[in-house]
Amino acid sequence: MDFKKQAEQDCSGFVLLSDYVPAIVQEIRYYSTYNFIGDRIDGYEEPCALLTTEAARALKAVSNEAVVKGYRLKVFDAYRPASAVKHFVLWGIEDLDQRMKPYFYPDLRKQELFETGYIASRSSHSRGSTVDLTLLDMATGKEVDMGSPFDFFSELSHPDCRDITDEQYENRMMLQDMMTRHGFKPFPYEWWHFTLEGEPYPETYFDFPVSSKYLKK
Repeated sequence: MDFKKQAEQDCSGFVLLSDYVPAIVQEIRYYSTYNFIGDRIDGYEEPCALLTTEAARALKAVSNEAVVKGYRLKVFDAYRPASAVKHFVLWGIEDLDQRMKPYFYPDLRKQELFETGYIASRSSHSRGSTVDLTLLDMATGKEVDMGSPFDFFSELSHPDCRDITDEQYENRMMLQDMMTRHGFKPFPYEWWHFTLEGEPYPETYFDFPVSSKYLKK
């Protein structure tokens, strides 16, 4: 096994997010079949969120602020194995499979998801310091209205889109302000997507499965 492969498989710098941030809610979409492909994604062996230790610490600070304001963080995805990204790419080549098009990309062809940058052939998620999330209102127990759902591939999901209500836009900015205040940078195409500034593995794409059993105790 060469050095690069060893680096990709070494999960010693990762933690189970729920251990660091007990207040989070998790709905790991790629473990389920409710995602833009319609199948469980390769590499997701447990419905849990993994992150680098540095990203988890920063997200704990975000969670603490959110709780004070009456919200909890709801995480859809965190670390994503390179094998999962390969699953996305192979799905993109298969023209016939469009089961989830009405729910996640109604106005785009499958190939446009890659051409427009909504899905990357190499994902920052595989570096371990990127997280997809929203806010849950503790008073109602419901997700905060962000104007579009998670993984809805459209300009409507761009954080700066104003073709939504003022309240929905303010909700996006509330999430973004909390995340950036604690060291995360937003992504221009998806209001839910944030990457830790100064991430510890900026050039390494990991490929161990999403499962707590691979983490060192």
